[in-house]
Amino acid sequence: MTNAPIEHVGNLLLVDDDPALRGVLVRALSARGFAVRGADSLPACQALLDGHYIPDFALLDLNLDGASGLQLIATIRAANEECAIVVLTGYASISTAVDAIKLGARQYLAKPVEVEAIVKALLEDQSPDAQAAPEDILSVSRLEWEHIQRVLADNEGNISATARALKMHRRTLQRKLGKRPARE
Repeated sequence: MTNAPIEHVGNLLLVDDDPALRGVLVRALSARGFAVRGADSLPACQALLDGHYIPDFALLDLNLDGASGLQLIATIRAANEECAIVVLTGYASISTAVDAIKLGARQYLAKPVEVEAIVKALLEDQSPDAQAAPEDILSVSRLEWEHIQRVLADNEGNISATARALKMHRRTLQRKLGKRPARE
């Protein structure tokens, strides 16, 4: 039995602070033809880019040990403005999705996600369909989560300022932020 050689798709920069997930994704994406280089933090990613590594694709975790993976988008775009960037997150919200797309990400995916969905997001230009309307109406809990995330983004992550803007006790806001977003 002979194995056909894997066709090289391109250089992929994978930035995720979870070593187990990063390892699984490196193996899975390498098996699909990507030449994967992994980094676990913003400084590690910056070191790769400073070392003249030019990615064709980038897969970024939104939360990198308290830092935002969105900070890397401009740096990656400076290395290669054609780089297809996909952002992954365990705490998806509309405001961070909008921020990611505005900064230049191609796609924004919520964890857990199948490897095939990641490959599809990396390879296919998926322009939003202006005619498409959401099929489901968001629940009240989800709307509350989205509103909190938008106000938090407007206040640049400042919990106290966000609590004042929402007319909410700071501890109540911290408790709400500690929970995962409500499912639709």
